[in-house]
Amino acid sequence: MKNNDVKEVKVVGHVQELVGNPSALGLLGLAMVTLVASSQKLGLTGGPTGSVAYVLPWAIFLGALAQFVAGLYDFKHNNTFGATAFCGYGFFWFGVAMTWMIKMGMFGQAVAATGDIRQLGFAFLGYFIFTVYMTIGSMGTNKVLFIIFFLIDLLFLGLFMSTLGWGGETWHKLAAWSELLISIFSFYGSAASVLNTHYNQVVLPVGKPFGPWVK
Repeated sequence: MKNNDVKEVKVVGHVQELVGNPSALGLLGLAMVTLVASSQKLGLTGGPTGSVAYVLPWAIFLGALAQFVAGLYDFKHNNTFGATAFCGYGFFWFGVAMTWMIKMGMFGQAVAATGDIRQLGFAFLGYFIFTVYMTIGSMGTNKVLFIIFFLIDLLFLGLFMSTLGWGGETWHKLAAWSELLISIFSFYGSAASVLNTHYNQVVLPVGKPFGPWVK
């Protein structure tokens, strides 16, 4: 074959990378960190000082890192909602973990002494606002995820009210029990994601999307 007989072939398109559903990992991370953190809020762990020292590793590796990784893979799925949710809450737990580290004096006692806990309260308020519109978005996914987001609304409502000193012990209890329920439903959601995908059928139902914007 002569050189002038060779035709140039142009390949148009892209290579699709096969990526598994990261929701199971993200929900597992959420379930684990809220289970451990709620035990401290409910007074079951932490001792007389209410220490969060042993909550810290679970906040960093499960609450923060696992959800952040799940969010990155949801970006590969072109899932803006899932990616924003997992990355957003992953960064939340990174921030909370660092706040606890400051409070425990890991960056020096001088830094710990000058901290104003109300700044954390306004961060909780910001995440409450974020969660409200994400709750609206969760209606387009499934009912289990909607329940989880609704409970996260209650969690942040209780957290920012109690941290900013705008309410009594009732708000702290609301946050504690909401966080425990988040853990229970997140374990269920993670299990449903794993088993339904693995067996390619509905093993654990999660409910259909609902709301005025669902087509």
